Amino acid sequence: MKKLAVFILLVLLVWSGIWYSNKSVQTTEYTVASEELPEAFNGSKIVQVSDLHNATFGRNQSSLIEKVEAADPDAIFLTGDLVDSNRYDLEASLVLVDALVEMSNVYFVTGNHEVASNQVEEITAALQQRGVNVLADDSVEWERDGESIQIAGIDDPLMEPDIHEEEATRQSLDRAQMTDDFTLLLAHRPEHFPIYAEDRVDVVFSGHAHGGQIRIPGLGGLISPGQGWFPKVTEGIFEVDQSQMIVSRGLGNSTFPVRIFNLPEIVVVTLEKE
Repeated sequence: MKKLAVFILLVLLVWSGIWYSNKSVQTTEYTVASEELPEAFNGSKIVQVSDLHNATFGRNQSSLIEKVEAADPDAIFLTGDLVDSNRYDLEASLVLVDALVEMSNVYFVTGNHEVASNQVEEITAALQQRGVNVLADDSVEWERDGESIQIAGIDDPLMEPDIHEEEATRQSLDRAQMTDDFTLLLAHRPEHFPIYAEDRVDVVFSGHAHGGQIRIPGLGGLISPGQGWFPKVTEGIFEVDQSQMIVSRGLGNSTFPVRIFNLPEIVVVTLEKE
């Protein structure tokens, strides 16, 4: 009986640790340097919020909101899966959005869960009503002190279910009509980075991989959507030719109920003129 009680206590302690870690938000900071960056944007900060999946962090998202506010962002990028198609609750996610739009300009692209929910129009309308820039195969200018760079965003390829993902991605990039200006691209799926690099995009912001969901210390992620077992592109900065890509581990989860050795994160990217 004593051994059983000890075992139950250990299980409860382990589960409590996992639960706590799934409710704690880490801020991960990167610096992206480029000779092509206009001088006016040197030192600009971007906060990337990805893959919320309707997860909550404090009452009314207070813990998450505090982390974003502390970063003092010049722009905020929402890189898909704000909602979860299996437990769709748009209003819960809009609590966060309402706070974010008070801090800075907010930009959003769809992830596969927005598309799978069959509520893309409802979601994008609610975001636009709040002043969020919804980038659906589109691009806009970000201006500072008389100079500008381009912010582009493409829809998740699930929007075109009858077309192969890679072809759908290329078509989305074509529709975005990006110029030769320094370009920041919001694109949910990191596994298509070589395709984004074909368009000579300067910096890509992606999520989707959930950090590999379960991270094995010293090895990395265990499994992720789009990459399968032992994925290679789950967090950090990656480079292909002249393009760089930031991959966020994101905040929530979908298929598996918890993240293990994989703290939820927001990403803060500082742009630097070389």
